[in-house]
Amino acid sequence: MGGFFGIASKRDAVSDVFYGTDYHSHLGTRRGGMAAYDAEGLGLQRDIHNIQNSPFRTKFERITDEMSGNSAIGCISDYDPQPLLMRSNLGTYAICIIGVINNAEELIQHNLDFGTGQFNAMTSGKVNSAELVAALINRKSTFADGIRFAQDSIDGTASILILKDDGGIIAARDRYGRLPVIIGKSKDGHCVSFESFAFQKLGYETVKELGPGETVEITADGISEILPPRKEMRICAFLWTYYGYPNSTYEGKNVETMRYRNGGILAKADAESKTAADIDYVSGVPDSGTPHAIGYANESGIPFARPFIKYTPTWARSFTPTNQRDRNKVAKMKQIAIHELIEGKNLLFVDDSIVRGTQLKETVEFLYDNGAKSVHMRSACPPIMYSCKYLNFSRATSPMELITRKTIVELEGEEGLKYIDEYSDASTERGKRMRQAICDKFNFASLEFQSLEGAVEAIGIDKCKLCTYCWDGKE
Repeated sequence: MGGFFGIASKRDAVSDVFYGTDYHSHLGTRRGGMAAYDAEGLGLQRDIHNIQNSPFRTKFERITDEMSGNSAIGCISDYDPQPLLMRSNLGTYAICIIGVINNAEELIQHNLDFGTGQFNAMTSGKVNSAELVAALINRKSTFADGIRFAQDSIDGTASILILKDDGGIIAARDRYGRLPVIIGKSKDGHCVSFESFAFQKLGYETVKELGPGETVEITADGISEILPPRKEMRICAFLWTYYGYPNSTYEGKNVETMRYRNGGILAKADAESKTAADIDYVSGVPDSGTPHAIGYANESGIPFARPFIKYTPTWARSFTPTNQRDRNKVAKMKQIAIHELIEGKNLLFVDDSIVRGTQLKETVEFLYDNGAKSVHMRSACPPIMYSCKYLNFSRATSPMELITRKTIVELEGEEGLKYIDEYSDASTERGKRMRQAICDKFNFASLEFQSLEGAVEAIGIDKCKLCTYCWDGKE
């Protein structure tokens, strides 16, 4: 994943873009970058740092001494170093993107055949996705035509942010609006952001959310539309369930309040099915499962508690180490038990999702080792049956890494994959078998997932406008 932020202002924008970009740090862990335009002499400037073992804030804390300009953009990326500086027929500009391009190799070869000539290759041999998008844009004579061409050519998702050599900033939401792009304003100028709260903390107020494929140019003085919004939208439903920040609002629906509604719907389903009786405490798998658990507790009347706390001052994220073994060890080291809330208790935990389940299994073992009587598990989203091919928000690189698919094949072989819809449904025999098999594997006292209908209800947006591919395989 990743996120971006930009400002065109009547005053120096670098400091605010530093803070606004830093507010996107939950969306990526590999690279951070900023670019600025100074009309008085420095022109376009760019700086990129590796943030794998040190956060964006510490790597860029001296940026106001090194960079200046009334227009600036910043990017957090889980993939390629960004932003890049490009010199082309459209002028010199800085560009960054968020998303994933599935047909990158095809587009690269097509551009080479077309006569682009060459691309810079990274150490892996791959081409930076921002450079590829720039190459597509540069094939046309205007930014509007180039961005529309890129949107139509890309299989996947690409929201684009461009800082021009006149200080204007172009923002383009991806073709199907799978990711948000929001415009704000203040007395000094305009901004663009993935996360709405990032600019609200800086004194900006929301002007509009771009529609799917919509493209605008912002300056200190105004907003002009370059491309109108398309009609079809497929915004990622996982934004609300997992990786969107609690303070953010997308399409008018706040993340935190959605998670309360979501947990309440889970509790109602448990009450109707009369499962998970005699629970002493409801808790979230920290931290993103916590608001779902609060919603469950509020609806069920079962007390909310935190039987263990994550120790985060040293390791803010369990996946910071570069290899899985160390990530698992750090995750285990961070879990500090509160024995009075565990020993002899029947506990129900709500997690935001269950993807591979590796760390979840260790968490449950940790709870039993500390005296839990039983551990029930609830997933705040439906069973993940398909690897995301539009955003790559999870670290599962193959569908068979998903605990659901892996369990289905163990139960029924490859033949079982023909019945994914049945396995997703808790009311079917196949659905019950899969849940019990996962319970046996992870030592859950019971397991249930949010239904697709429940997730859509909690979000509050029509199903036809949501991307739910990872749950139902429908594009």
